[in-house]
Amino acid sequence: MIGIVDYGLGNLTSVAGAVSKLGFEPHITSDADTLAASDKLILPGVGAFPDGMANLANRGLIDILGDLVIKQRKPILGICLGFQLLGLSSEEFGHTPGLGWIDAPVTRLKPADNALRVPHVGWNDLTQTKPDCILFDGIADQSLFYFVHTFHMETPPDGSQVGTCDYGGAFTAAVQKGNVFGTQFHPEKSQQAGLTLLGNFLEKA
Repeated sequence: MIGIVDYGLGNLTSVAGAVSKLGFEPHITSDADTLAASDKLILPGVGAFPDGMANLANRGLIDILGDLVIKQRKPILGICLGFQLLGLSSEEFGHTPGLGWIDAPVTRLKPADNALRVPHVGWNDLTQTKPDCILFDGIADQSLFYFVHTFHMETPPDGSQVGTCDYGGAFTAAVQKGNVFGTQFHPEKSQQAGLTLLGNFLEKA
């Protein structure tokens, strides 16, 4: 069973659909017992960082996820906003602390090429900075993935960055720190490469 964390923000049905297509049983839930019974967790998300952290707090999910992921080491995959929430903080609408599981803040994209628009929306190739990461099994370097975001995670100093994307400058696009995984892009919207990456997490993490 795969627990898809419902905190009121995110493309829950499309993530659940991709999980189901891969032959796994998705459960969209904010229930502590259901999350605890799940083999793996996915933290999706679309929207603003402060809203995401507030919703997690209001549903009592910060402590629940901390216990499951940090203490019990249950594998989790953060996607888009869910990935950013794994970081230390975000400058979106001020300064908001994050979950702090990845040692890096989230800041606004500032492409060196002023012709590039923000938000960054569309298909871009992913550079595998650590191609031995299990997320990339069977996926060629520079494969295309789908991005929709205005903010990005800075490069973590602990070496947890496993993939980057270049959009007027390289930014962190994927991380792994032990049982904690994250992607700035949407694997559930990234066709076969995305399904392969999601399947790698579900089968091998």
